[in-house]
Amino acid sequence: MDNNPLERERGITILAKNASCMYKGIKINIVDTPGHIDFSGEVERVLKMINGVVLLVDAYEGPMPQTRFVLQKAIEMNHKIIICINKIDRPDERADEVLEEIYELLLELNASSEQLDSPILYASGRDGFASKDKNDLGDSINPLFETIISHIDPPSGDEKGPLQVLVSAVDYNDYVGRIAIGRIERGKIEANKEVAVCDYHTNKSYKSKITNVYQFSGIKQVPVQSATVGDIVSFSGIENITIGNTVCAPEKVEPITFVKISEPTIQMTFSVNNSPFGGKEGEYVTSRHLRSRLYKETLKDVSLKVEDGALTDSFLVSGRGEIHLSILIENMRREGYEFQVSKPKVIYKKIDGVLSEPMEKVYLDIPESSIGIVIEKFSKRGGELEKMTTVGNRAKLEYVIPERGLIGYRSTFLTDTRGEGIMHTIFHGYSPKKGDVVTRNHGVLIAFETGPATAYGLYSVQDRGVLFIKPGTMVYAGMVVGATPKKDDIVVNVCKKKQLTNMRAAGSDEALRLETPKIMSLEESIEFLDNDEMLEVTPSSLRIRKNELNHTMRMRTALHNKN
Repeated sequence: MDNNPLERERGITILAKNASCMYKGIKINIVDTPGHIDFSGEVERVLKMINGVVLLVDAYEGPMPQTRFVLQKAIEMNHKIIICINKIDRPDERADEVLEEIYELLLELNASSEQLDSPILYASGRDGFASKDKNDLGDSINPLFETIISHIDPPSGDEKGPLQVLVSAVDYNDYVGRIAIGRIERGKIEANKEVAVCDYHTNKSYKSKITNVYQFSGIKQVPVQSATVGDIVSFSGIENITIGNTVCAPEKVEPITFVKISEPTIQMTFSVNNSPFGGKEGEYVTSRHLRSRLYKETLKDVSLKVEDGALTDSFLVSGRGEIHLSILIENMRREGYEFQVSKPKVIYKKIDGVLSEPMEKVYLDIPESSIGIVIEKFSKRGGELEKMTTVGNRAKLEYVIPERGLIGYRSTFLTDTRGEGIMHTIFHGYSPKKGDVVTRNHGVLIAFETGPATAYGLYSVQDRGVLFIKPGTMVYAGMVVGATPKKDDIVVNVCKKKQLTNMRAAGSDEALRLETPKIMSLEESIEFLDNDEMLEVTPSSLRIRKNELNHTMRMRTALHNKN
């Protein structure tokens, strides 16, 4: 179901997906939700379309932190649960221990007695079987369908009553405009019929007309003339429809309560690329293009907020986390957009007159040899250790840390744990703002002039730090070309050429040995940014630059800030 290129590359679900299948004449609607906290807006709204959940847990890994988030939302909505321990065919499976961990999680999340008494299945998605008995696995997936039909209640509603559909998702198509997706709670929806659209929060309504209705068959959408109670449908024709609206029969306008979506916690500034290389690599480069694309994204992503910035060519984009916003940035650059983004900043709130900041609950699984360095880094970033256990030669730690303390840390974490560390985060709520948090404690190497980087120029500066570019890369004055362990920034000339003479000495023409540069990904680049830097994003390049490109002006500003 994960057909988005980014989903396949990263191995995560970003967008909720709808599908359906028939079993013994009964239609089963399936919704695949993201697990990551950054895409929780997708989870919260699609849970309104379902009656029960299949809790899918790896037979070796057990419940992951992202499992906790989705399960917590399902328990709060009192959905029925089917426990499915997947990958039971793994040679290292530990199904009995995993089942105990699932029960501990259910108790921790205050599951009801009925939810604790959920049916248990052992399955292998790869081999296509499910069974209620771990010792007799069988060769068919049918036990899963049988359990779904017997345990989860079918949709209820008056088929002959007036229409009522809650819009839980919105897609967009250049040919038909907005496409609303939702489950029919009452009545029947028909193509080419007049309806009323209302909103629970504003209690306002207007009339419109549905032109096309589609149902999900497998993972495809097929056009239908009508659909009834319990069907998950998509429909077009209503121009201004949005997530949370209710589509009703005109004679009975009755909005459905819509779940309150959690507010964004991270904000970035998107602006037009004004660097010396601006407009050379992208197809869509103007503020009009940028504005249109960002506001269009809010039609589909309910947890994303976009506001006009202080300048006409800048926009404030707020989301649920770094990954949430980096996915948007990556999608835009693949579509041909060229722009700049600032360092992510947390969104503060005043709660009972106290300035408060978002906190994250962090779950770490690290080698025992890395405990010291990880605890040291978390302490500097304002983290509080809540729990630590060791299993074999690995340690599991639980921290509560300000979200701003995590900005720029993920790549450092992988370095500190030699790539063996696993980190998951869950939004923990707001608490009074803590003191200063140390994020980046090193300086950068800044290009002195515009031109192609030369091997000679790079060789002369590589001893000062880690380089981000290779010979032949075009640079401009004010562009960040590397990092230095020193706290102060250093201006370097990577475009310097070797002076030619008619004198030769032994070894003077030997090839220069350059260190392999560190080519950073989009997430690493965003994490690296400091407050006085921006990331230039184009379809073919990622460049970190200083806000002020002129070296003299930067020095004056730094001196003024010190005084």
